[in-house]
Amino acid sequence: MPSNPDWVKALRPAGPQGSELLSAERAKSDVNVDGLAEHLFTAEALARKARILDLLKKDPVFDKAQDCFRGRESRIVAALARGKRLRQLAVQHGWTTDEEYAANDLVGEPNPYGLHASMFLVTLREQSTPEQRRLFYERAARYEIIGCYAQTELGHGSNVRGLETTATWNPEDQTFTLHSPTLTAAKWWIGSLGKAANHAVVMAQLCVGGRRLGPHPFVVQIRDMQTHEPLPNVHVGDIGPKFGYNTMDNGFLLFRHLKVPHVSMLARFAYVDPATNKYVRPASASLLYGTMTWVRSNIVLQAGGVLARGVAIAVRYCAVRRQFQDQDRPAADDAGETQVLDYTMVQQRLLPLLAATFALHFAGRAMIEQYQANQAEQAKQAEQAADRLADLHATSCALKAYGSTLAGEGLEVCRRACGGHGYSAFAGIGAWYADYLPTLTWEGDNYMLTQQVARYLLKQARAVQLAGGDAAPSPADNDTTRILKDFWRRRDMGAAFDVLGSEQDVVAAFAWRVAFLTFEALRHRDEDRQTWNALLVDFWRLSTAHAQYMVVKHFYEAVHAPRTAQALDAPTVAALRTLFRLHALHTLETGAAEFFTSGACTVRQIQLARTRTVMDLLAAVRPHAVRLVDAWHFDDWTLASSLGRYDGDVYTDLFHRASELNPLNDVVFDPRPDSSVLLKRDDRRPIASKL
Repeated sequence: MPSNPDWVKALRPAGPQGSELLSAERAKSDVNVDGLAEHLFTAEALARKARILDLLKKDPVFDKAQDCFRGRESRIVAALARGKRLRQLAVQHGWTTDEEYAANDLVGEPNPYGLHASMFLVTLREQSTPEQRRLFYERAARYEIIGCYAQTELGHGSNVRGLETTATWNPEDQTFTLHSPTLTAAKWWIGSLGKAANHAVVMAQLCVGGRRLGPHPFVVQIRDMQTHEPLPNVHVGDIGPKFGYNTMDNGFLLFRHLKVPHVSMLARFAYVDPATNKYVRPASASLLYGTMTWVRSNIVLQAGGVLARGVAIAVRYCAVRRQFQDQDRPAADDAGETQVLDYTMVQQRLLPLLAATFALHFAGRAMIEQYQANQAEQAKQAEQAADRLADLHATSCALKAYGSTLAGEGLEVCRRACGGHGYSAFAGIGAWYADYLPTLTWEGDNYMLTQQVARYLLKQARAVQLAGGDAAPSPADNDTTRILKDFWRRRDMGAAFDVLGSEQDVVAAFAWRVAFLTFEALRHRDEDRQTWNALLVDFWRLSTAHAQYMVVKHFYEAVHAPRTAQALDAPTVAALRTLFRLHALHTLETGAAEFFTSGACTVRQIQLARTRTVMDLLAAVRPHAVRLVDAWHFDDWTLASSLGRYDGDVYTDLFHRASELNPLNDVVFDPRPDSSVLLKRDDRRPIASKL
């Protein structure tokens, strides 16, 4: 359509301009934005991001101007084009894996290669024998085969043991037969499967000699390598539109007695010996689920960044948006309407989420470091590595459930804090929220995962109880057993934590609450003989408490680490400590009943935290809010948000997108009910079918 007339282009928003308001916000704070960004991500990572971002912004394939206006089919075609171009750029520039991940994060939407680049490659890398690495992983890493990770089924998701797809060993020809015996055995929700993948890692019930031995991974070709049509006895396709995530081809998959060779079963940890037809078990069953632990660890790390996008948009917009006047302002004060971010009700909603972005980031970073350390030690000390993996698995479940819930629900809080304009696609929060929501249920439904956490904590608590709280180290000695032993020894004396005056005591109070809830759940289970189902709500509370403790602990350790004091100036460290206290005490007051009943806090401490300390911390964070979200280094191109623009030019950008980029304005309706004509004119462009 024609651009806006000159008289419209000449109009400016009323009152102080957004750029003036955000400049004033940044001038209020002495937080070192670039220094904090380097501390969060490293100078190397920021330089890599800037270099890749420059490439993407110049390439027309990644132009985001029409993203908000596309339907599902055109969106997925555009995502395929972007996925192909990303791979071409990776080859052209010799990108490392970290650079490929960075490029995908910057594009900010799933594409049909998403599961190939993550779960498929990771599973092949970590669960293959040397022969299988050559046969599958090396080809997949070169994108000669495109794969996905097919675990979830139409009838089973979180209950992996209940999967119905079978893989039966055939001793006569040393093959496996993959079969879907029921409709609910159909693989479902599998990313990259619907249209892109020609191979899949299929989790199937291994059956040997009439015995079911649980789910195991098999590499299976599902489409012809030349025609890309489904192979015989394979039925595969896309599952259709979703609430969000519509640039990904989530698919279904069914088998009818499909034979695959012996080498198809990934055999690093467990295998069927073709010479004896015997099944060889893994040293630890948890080793088979290493991929899931890796994915959950990354979800924890990403949760802070996911939430930070919404917080950055909401904080910047609420600093620009002005509504009403403080009713207690002197009548002679003609300063105009109040910035929305100055209202304590808005601060109470947004600033704890701002603190949570940093808390989740540091917890996620610690989670990845633990995972990498465990992987490095697996080959050296298999038994101890298995013990650590069990603890890591439980921790990843707890933090995945808590972190993704906090991020997902926090994005909706950010959207609502933006008022009416938050509902616009141009706000940049709605689509991001819809695309992130599956994270709360995939890789383990968040409520179901809490049972795995509780099972592990109860097992550790039983061991501590039987040992009488003995402090002697054991092969499974870790932070979990430490806090349980400490509570068991001091349970009759109680605790006296100065949560308002000592940051270390705040962490200790969170640990005490976890231990109290663990032994309470153990008492209900072992002494009162309550059923597992009767205790599920208690287990959810216990898992949440454990995750909150881990987040607070890692945030505390990050803020007080020597490298933090070395890397940052005093005002920035002070701002981080304020964020730590806000996150910890805000979390404490929301769980006040448990902290009181466990004896970790007094009623008076909770009252003061709620009415005085947290409100004081909100006021202390307020001047730094804009600079703190700046430290996440979100480029305007990445945020794709009118409301979250770095320069604050919110209203001009909103109007430009609505009036000049909107393809519906290239259409002229025929509104007469008695006319069979729908459109008098349609000047919209067709979807491109080539790069």
